[in-house]
Amino acid sequence: MKTGMINTKISNKEVVAIISSIGLIAWIVSDFFGGIFIWMLSYGLIIIPILLLYSFSIFDTIFELIRKGNQTSKIKLIAHGTILFSILTINLCHSEIFKSESIMTAVLKHDLYYYRLIFRKDNTVENQINGFMGYSETIYGKYKIENDLIIFNPKPYDNDFIPDTLLIDKKQNVIFMERDKNGDFKTEKEWLNHFKIEE
Repeated sequence: MKTGMINTKISNKEVVAIISSIGLIAWIVSDFFGGIFIWMLSYGLIIIPILLLYSFSIFDTIFELIRKGNQTSKIKLIAHGTILFSILTINLCHSEIFKSESIMTAVLKHDLYYYRLIFRKDNTVENQINGFMGYSETIYGKYKIENDLIIFNPKPYDNDFIPDTLLIDKKQNVIFMERDKNGDFKTEKEWLNHFKIEE
């Protein structure tokens, strides 16, 4: 006689909720690795079906919640709740709530890229890069200021585009980053040789 047995069989709709939620979380996390839009362009054949499956699953779960109330599948509720939690967590990571106060922001506009350096009170610096076709990335580093020099260690960039030492020119309200053959900073504003200080 089989009594009190728990039905552990997972329905097809629950499987869809789990798989689509995991896929959607992976796509959301890609925001830290170049931005979700550029990943959509690169892997659309994978991401679009996941979005369609997730859309079907979320509407199915909402209708089930309306019809059944407390009898709604816990697996589906947990899967979709995890998505909401992931979105909230990523928004908190991008917000200023847990970051040190910004003391100076400077920008450089390129034809294809837009760089924003954010200098914070705790001597951390963020290089927020936005580029072609929705590309976005934030690189973190540390800095110190000696007289009018900003010295990075480590640099908020993974190549030599931004050097490890910059010059603050308060009169022109810019930060210069190029030197001449004698090692002196070029203090005449030219294309791509300076950041404009915003605040």
